[in-house]
Amino acid sequence: MNQELETAGTRSTLRMRRELAHPPHRVWAALIEPERVAEWFPTTVKAELRVGGAVEFGFGDTGTVTELDPGRLIAYTWGTDHLRWEVVPDGAGSVLLLEHSFDDRAGGASFASGWHTCIAALGLALSGRAGEDPGVDHVALHEQYVTELGLDTADTERTSDGWRVRYERQLTRPADAVWPDLLAAWPGADVLVSEAPKVLEQRVASGRLRMELGEGTGHGARLTMTWTGGDSAARDAIAAELPERARVVAR
Repeated sequence: MNQELETAGTRSTLRMRRELAHPPHRVWAALIEPERVAEWFPTTVKAELRVGGAVEFGFGDTGTVTELDPGRLIAYTWGTDHLRWEVVPDGAGSVLLLEHSFDDRAGGASFASGWHTCIAALGLALSGRAGEDPGVDHVALHEQYVTELGLDTADTERTSDGWRVRYERQLTRPADAVWPDLLAAWPGADVLVSEAPKVLEQRVASGRLRMELGEGTGHGARLTMTWTGGDSAARDAIAAELPERARVVAR
């Protein structure tokens, strides 16, 4: 499976490509027929097959069909997200192309690992093995996508009195489970604020580091790390260090 994540402004688009050893008409049926969709999609889906038609999901807001080319392409909204599925003939099989657009860039690895698993389940269903465990290590897959999609880099910006370094990462464990590891991330650092299991502030690298655990994509807590300080050398060191510390906490 090939994948990429592109971000423009506040909007990100995840693109995934998967080769399937099944003809386009069978893949298409699995994309639009509710009983087939239920075999691999994370919820039930019932779409009115016309542009502007309603899409009903088992949870979340009702969507709207935005594009439709029967047998080849269907796209629709799901809340603030947008999904576009395209089936391309490929010899005796097909290529399935997915574009998922959303506002939460830091959630990209969760979305990618989730769709990876769903499309694996789709392949099994098309092979007559619906409901079979696709055998995916969800934690390892999530961490793989963090790296592959470029979600392991901190952002740096100038402030009125120095620098701010910020790194946001989706985790695969809940806040209660992550908190002890967060406390141990910078051993010996002065603790300025501690509100378990939500906020921890410490004196780190000639500056102040605030770490917050909040809600994310539903697969675990969202960790946001923000360092402020006036030293440019410390800024560069902490920008390299935050993703690595977050990776350790994420385990």
